[in-house]
Amino acid sequence: MTEAILLLSAIPADLRAALAERFTLVDDKPAEGPRPGFRIAVTMAVQGAADTQFARLPDLRLLVSQGAGLERVDLPAAARRGIAVAYTPDVMTEDVADAAIGLMYAAARRVAEADRFVRAGRWATERMGLGLSLHRKAAGIVGLGKIGQAIARRCAGLGMDVAWTGPRAKPDQPWPFIPDIRALAERSDVLILAMAAGAGTDRIVDATVLAALGPRGVLVNIARGSVVDEAALLDALERRAIAAAGLDVFAREPGLDARFLALDNVVLAPHSASLTVETRAALIARILSDIEAFRGGQPFLDAAAGAV
Repeated sequence: MTEAILLLSAIPADLRAALAERFTLVDDKPAEGPRPGFRIAVTMAVQGAADTQFARLPDLRLLVSQGAGLERVDLPAAARRGIAVAYTPDVMTEDVADAAIGLMYAAARRVAEADRFVRAGRWATERMGLGLSLHRKAAGIVGLGKIGQAIARRCAGLGMDVAWTGPRAKPDQPWPFIPDIRALAERSDVLILAMAAGAGTDRIVDATVLAALGPRGVLVNIARGSVVDEAALLDALERRAIAAAGLDVFAREPGLDARFLALDNVVLAPHSASLTVETRAALIARILSDIEAFRGGQPFLDAAAGAV
Protein backbone atom coordinates (compact mmCIF):
# COMPACT_ATOMS: atom_id res chain seq x y z
CA MET A 1 0.00 0.00 0.00
CA THR A 2 1.41 3.39 -0.99
CA GLU A 3 2.07 5.99 1.68
CA ALA A 4 -0.44 8.82 1.96
CA ILE A 5 0.76 12.43 1.74
CA LEU A 6 -1.34 15.30 3.05
CA LEU A 7 -1.56 18.41 0.84
CA LEU A 8 -1.81 21.50 3.03
CA SER A 9 -2.49 23.77 0.04
CA ALA A 10 -3.26 23.58 -3.65
CA ILE A 11 -0.16 22.56 -5.59
CA PRO A 12 0.71 22.87 -9.30
CA ALA A 13 -0.72 20.19 -11.57
CA ASP A 14 2.69 18.87 -12.65
CA LEU A 15 3.84 18.37 -9.07
CA ARG A 16 0.55 16.78 -8.12
CA ALA A 17 0.79 14.34 -11.03
CA ALA A 18 4.36 13.37 -10.13
CA LEU A 19 3.46 12.78 -6.50
CA ALA A 20 0.29 10.87 -7.42
CA GLU A 21 2.37 8.36 -9.40
CA ARG A 22 4.12 7.33 -6.19
CA PHE A 23 1.83 8.22 -3.29
CA THR A 24 -1.79 8.54 -2.27
CA LEU A 25 -2.61 12.23 -2.07
CA VAL A 26 -5.11 13.59 0.44
CA ASP A 27 -6.25 17.21 0.44
CA ASP A 28 -6.28 18.72 3.91
CA LYS A 29 -9.57 19.85 5.42
CA PRO A 30 -8.75 21.97 8.49
CA ALA A 31 -12.37 22.09 9.60
CA GLU A 32 -12.24 18.36 10.25
CA GLY A 33 -9.78 18.85 13.11
CA PRO A 34 -6.77 16.63 13.86
CA ARG A 35 -5.39 14.48 11.05
CA PRO A 36 -3.35 11.65 12.59
CA GLY A 37 -1.56 9.10 10.45
CA PHE A 38 0.28 11.42 8.04
CA ARG A 39 4.07 11.42 8.24
CA ILE A 40 4.54 13.67 5.20
CA ALA A 41 2.79 16.89 4.17
CA VAL A 42 3.34 19.22 1.22
CA THR A 43 2.76 22.97 1.03
CA MET A 44 3.70 25.92 -1.17
CA ALA A 45 6.15 28.60 -0.04
CA VAL A 46 3.51 31.30 -0.53
CA GLN A 47 1.17 29.40 1.83
CA GLY A 48 3.68 28.07 4.32
CA ALA A 49 2.69 26.20 7.48
CA ALA A 50 2.05 27.45 11.01
CA ASP A 51 2.27 25.78 14.40
CA THR A 52 -1.52 25.56 14.51
CA GLN A 53 -1.34 23.28 11.49
CA PHE A 54 1.44 21.19 13.00
CA ALA A 55 -0.70 20.76 16.13
CA ARG A 56 -3.38 19.08 14.03
CA LEU A 57 -0.87 16.61 12.58
CA PRO A 58 0.53 14.62 15.51
CA ASP A 59 2.38 12.11 13.33
CA LEU A 60 3.94 14.62 10.91
CA ARG A 61 7.68 14.19 10.50
CA LEU A 62 8.36 15.85 7.13
CA LEU A 63 7.00 19.07 5.66
CA VAL A 64 7.92 19.66 2.02
CA SER A 65 7.61 23.27 0.84
CA GLN A 66 7.83 24.08 -2.86
CA GLY A 67 9.84 27.24 -3.25
CA ALA A 68 12.95 28.98 -1.99
CA GLY A 69 11.27 31.21 0.61
CA LEU A 70 10.68 29.99 4.15
CA GLU A 71 9.25 33.11 5.76
CA ARG A 72 5.78 31.56 6.05
CA VAL A 73 6.95 28.28 7.56
CA ASP A 74 7.26 28.28 11.36
CA LEU A 75 10.68 26.65 11.49
CA PRO A 76 11.15 26.85 15.29
CA ALA A 77 7.77 25.21 15.83
CA ALA A 78 8.64 22.48 13.33
CA ALA A 79 11.96 21.86 15.07
CA ARG A 80 10.29 21.66 18.50
CA ARG A 81 7.86 19.08 17.19
CA GLY A 82 10.55 17.01 15.46
CA ILE A 83 9.34 17.91 11.96
CA ALA A 84 11.97 18.18 9.23
CA VAL A 85 11.38 20.82 6.56
CA ALA A 86 12.51 20.18 2.99
CA TYR A 87 12.36 22.96 0.41
CA THR A 88 13.76 23.81 -3.01
CA PRO A 89 16.55 26.40 -2.83
CA ASP A 90 19.11 26.78 -5.62
CA VAL A 91 16.96 24.90 -8.15
CA MET A 92 15.46 28.11 -9.51
CA THR A 93 18.40 30.48 -9.08
CA GLU A 94 19.46 30.94 -12.69
CA ASP A 95 15.98 31.15 -14.19
CA VAL A 96 14.83 33.70 -11.59
CA ALA A 97 17.94 35.77 -12.33
CA ASP A 98 17.11 35.60 -16.05
CA ALA A 99 13.57 36.76 -15.28
CA ALA A 100 14.90 39.75 -13.34
CA ILE A 101 16.95 40.80 -16.35
CA GLY A 102 13.94 40.27 -18.61
CA LEU A 103 11.78 42.49 -16.40
CA MET A 104 14.52 45.11 -16.31
CA TYR A 105 14.64 45.31 -20.09
CA ALA A 106 10.87 45.07 -20.45
CA ALA A 107 10.36 48.00 -18.08
CA ALA A 108 13.25 50.21 -19.23
CA ARG A 109 12.82 49.58 -22.97
CA ARG A 110 9.00 49.50 -22.77
CA VAL A 111 8.79 46.07 -24.40
CA ALA A 112 5.28 45.17 -23.23
CA GLU A 113 4.01 48.67 -23.97
CA ALA A 114 5.48 48.50 -27.50
CA ASP A 115 3.71 45.19 -28.09
CA ARG A 116 0.38 46.72 -27.06
CA PHE A 117 1.13 49.77 -29.22
CA VAL A 118 1.57 47.64 -32.36
CA ARG A 119 -1.39 45.35 -31.67
CA ALA A 120 -3.68 48.35 -31.20
CA GLY A 121 -2.83 49.61 -34.70
CA ARG A 122 -1.26 52.79 -33.38
CA TRP A 123 2.05 52.44 -35.28
CA ALA A 124 0.58 53.85 -38.49
CA THR A 125 -0.38 57.17 -36.92
CA GLU A 126 1.77 57.58 -33.79
CA ARG A 127 5.37 57.42 -32.69
CA MET A 128 6.31 55.10 -29.84
CA GLY A 129 7.63 56.88 -26.76
CA LEU A 130 11.28 56.73 -25.76
CA GLY A 131 12.72 54.03 -23.53
CA LEU A 132 15.73 54.14 -21.25
CA SER A 133 19.15 52.82 -22.24
CA LEU A 134 20.71 50.30 -19.84
CA HIS A 135 24.26 49.98 -21.16
CA ARG A 136 26.74 51.57 -18.75
CA LYS A 137 23.98 52.38 -16.27
CA ALA A 138 24.17 51.58 -12.55
CA ALA A 139 22.41 48.51 -11.15
CA GLY A 140 21.72 48.21 -7.43
CA ILE A 141 21.02 44.72 -6.09
CA VAL A 142 19.19 44.43 -2.77
CA GLY A 143 20.11 41.06 -1.32
CA LEU A 144 23.22 39.25 -2.53
CA GLY A 145 22.28 35.66 -1.90
CA LYS A 146 22.61 33.12 -4.68
CA ILE A 147 19.89 34.74 -6.79
CA GLY A 148 21.25 38.23 -6.14
CA GLN A 149 24.74 37.12 -7.14
CA ALA A 150 23.40 35.55 -10.35
CA ILE A 151 21.63 38.83 -11.17
CA ALA A 152 24.77 40.83 -10.39
CA ARG A 153 26.85 38.66 -12.72
CA ARG A 154 24.38 39.22 -15.53
CA CYS A 155 24.24 42.98 -14.97
CA ALA A 156 28.02 43.18 -14.92
CA GLY A 157 28.15 41.20 -18.14
CA LEU A 158 25.82 43.73 -19.74
CA GLY A 159 28.30 46.51 -18.97
CA MET A 160 26.41 47.86 -15.96
CA ASP A 161 28.03 49.34 -12.86
CA VAL A 162 26.94 46.97 -10.09
CA ALA A 163 26.69 47.66 -6.36
CA TRP A 164 24.60 46.01 -3.68
CA THR A 165 23.23 46.14 -0.16
CA GLY A 166 22.19 43.60 2.43
CA PRO A 167 22.38 42.84 6.14
CA ARG A 168 26.17 42.59 6.11
CA ALA A 169 29.15 43.05 3.81
CA LYS A 170 30.56 40.07 1.89
CA PRO A 171 34.25 40.81 1.30
CA ASP A 172 34.57 37.84 -1.07
CA GLN A 173 32.21 39.47 -3.59
CA PRO A 174 33.65 41.74 -6.29
CA TRP A 175 30.95 44.42 -6.25
CA PRO A 176 30.86 47.42 -3.88
CA PHE A 177 28.75 47.06 -0.74
CA ILE A 178 26.53 50.05 0.11
CA PRO A 179 25.24 49.69 3.70
CA ASP A 180 22.20 51.95 3.26
CA ILE A 181 19.42 51.04 0.80
CA ARG A 182 18.56 54.70 0.18
CA ALA A 183 22.16 55.44 -0.73
CA LEU A 184 22.15 52.45 -3.07
CA ALA A 185 18.91 53.64 -4.70
CA GLU A 186 20.36 57.12 -5.16
CA ARG A 187 23.38 55.77 -7.10
CA SER A 188 21.28 53.31 -9.12
CA ASP A 189 19.45 53.60 -12.41
CA VAL A 190 17.88 50.18 -11.77
CA LEU A 191 17.12 48.83 -8.29
CA ILE A 192 16.59 45.06 -8.30
CA LEU A 193 15.06 43.39 -5.24
CA ALA A 194 16.32 39.88 -4.53
CA MET A 195 16.31 39.72 -0.73
CA ALA A 196 14.57 37.24 1.54
CA ALA A 197 11.26 38.33 3.01
CA GLY A 198 10.86 38.69 6.75
CA ALA A 199 10.49 41.18 9.56
CA GLY A 200 13.78 42.85 8.67
CA THR A 201 12.80 43.55 5.08
CA ASP A 202 9.08 44.26 5.40
CA ARG A 203 8.33 47.31 3.21
CA ILE A 204 12.03 48.20 3.21
CA VAL A 205 11.46 49.87 -0.17
CA ASP A 206 9.36 52.81 0.94
CA ALA A 207 8.62 56.30 -0.35
CA THR A 208 12.07 57.58 0.63
CA VAL A 209 13.84 54.80 -1.29
CA LEU A 210 11.68 55.41 -4.35
CA ALA A 211 12.37 59.13 -4.15
CA ALA A 212 16.10 58.36 -4.04
CA LEU A 213 15.74 56.13 -7.13
CA GLY A 214 14.23 59.12 -8.91
CA PRO A 215 12.21 59.92 -12.03
CA ARG A 216 14.52 58.04 -14.41
CA GLY A 217 14.90 55.03 -12.14
CA VAL A 218 13.51 51.53 -12.68
CA LEU A 219 12.45 49.14 -9.91
CA VAL A 220 12.49 45.35 -10.44
CA ASN A 221 11.04 42.99 -7.83
CA ILE A 222 11.48 39.21 -8.02
CA ALA A 223 11.67 38.83 -4.22
CA ARG A 224 8.35 39.12 -2.40
CA GLY A 225 5.59 41.70 -2.50
CA SER A 226 6.02 42.35 1.23
CA VAL A 227 9.43 44.02 0.75
CA VAL A 228 7.82 47.01 -1.00
CA ASP A 229 5.45 49.61 0.39
CA GLU A 230 2.94 49.02 -2.39
CA ALA A 231 0.93 52.17 -1.77
CA ALA A 232 4.11 54.23 -2.09
CA LEU A 233 5.09 52.37 -5.26
CA LEU A 234 1.71 52.95 -6.89
CA ASP A 235 1.92 56.62 -6.00
CA ALA A 236 5.43 56.87 -7.45
CA LEU A 237 4.40 55.14 -10.69
CA GLU A 238 1.27 57.25 -11.09
CA ARG A 239 3.18 60.50 -10.53
CA ARG A 240 6.14 59.31 -12.64
CA ALA A 241 8.32 59.85 -9.59
CA ILE A 242 10.09 56.75 -10.88
CA ALA A 243 10.23 55.88 -14.55
CA ALA A 244 9.00 52.30 -14.50
CA ALA A 245 8.80 49.00 -12.64
CA GLY A 246 8.95 45.32 -13.53
CA LEU A 247 7.09 43.25 -10.95
CA ASP A 248 6.77 39.50 -10.53
CA VAL A 249 5.39 39.65 -6.98
CA PHE A 250 2.75 41.69 -5.17
CA ALA A 251 1.38 42.32 -1.70
CA ARG A 252 -1.72 40.28 -2.62
CA GLU A 253 -1.58 37.43 -5.10
CA PRO A 254 -3.31 36.78 -7.40
CA GLY A 255 -5.70 39.60 -6.49
CA LEU A 256 -3.25 42.45 -7.00
CA ASP A 257 -4.27 46.10 -6.62
CA ALA A 258 -6.30 47.06 -9.71
CA ARG A 259 -4.45 50.38 -9.96
CA PHE A 260 -1.48 48.52 -11.44
CA LEU A 261 -3.58 47.47 -14.44
CA ALA A 262 -4.12 51.04 -15.60
CA LEU A 263 -0.41 51.91 -15.66
CA ASP A 264 1.65 51.74 -18.85
CA ASN A 265 4.93 52.18 -16.97
CA VAL A 266 4.77 48.90 -15.08
CA VAL A 267 5.34 45.39 -16.44
CA LEU A 268 3.32 42.78 -14.56
CA ALA A 269 4.15 39.08 -14.24
CA PRO A 270 2.15 36.42 -12.34
CA HIS A 271 4.87 35.29 -9.88
CA SER A 272 6.33 33.34 -12.79
CA ALA A 273 10.07 34.06 -12.56
CA SER A 274 10.91 30.40 -11.96
CA LEU A 275 8.40 28.93 -14.40
CA THR A 276 10.48 27.26 -17.08
CA VAL A 277 10.33 23.70 -18.35
CA GLU A 278 13.80 23.06 -16.99
CA THR A 279 13.24 24.50 -13.53
CA ARG A 280 9.92 22.71 -13.07
CA ALA A 281 11.56 19.38 -13.90
CA ALA A 282 14.47 20.03 -11.54
CA LEU A 283 12.17 21.25 -8.77
CA ILE A 284 9.91 18.20 -8.93
CA ALA A 285 12.94 15.91 -9.02
CA ARG A 286 14.31 17.64 -5.90
CA ILE A 287 11.04 17.21 -4.02
CA LEU A 288 10.77 13.54 -4.92
CA SER A 289 14.41 12.97 -4.00
CA ASP A 290 13.99 14.63 -0.59
CA ILE A 291 10.89 12.59 0.17
CA GLU A 292 12.63 9.35 -0.74
CA ALA A 293 15.68 10.35 1.30
CA PHE A 294 13.42 10.93 4.31
CA ARG A 295 11.64 7.62 3.84
CA GLY A 296 14.94 5.79 3.46
CA GLY A 297 16.60 7.42 6.44
CA GLN A 298 19.10 9.21 4.21
CA PRO A 299 20.33 12.80 4.70
CA PHE A 300 18.70 15.77 2.95
CA LEU A 301 18.69 19.54 3.50
CA ASP A 302 16.47 20.17 6.52
CA ALA A 303 15.65 23.86 6.98
CA ALA A 304 14.32 23.23 10.50
CA ALA A 305 17.57 21.72 11.78
CA GLY A 306 18.84 23.92 14.57
CA ALA A 307 15.94 26.36 14.26
CA VAL A 308 14.76 26.08 17.88
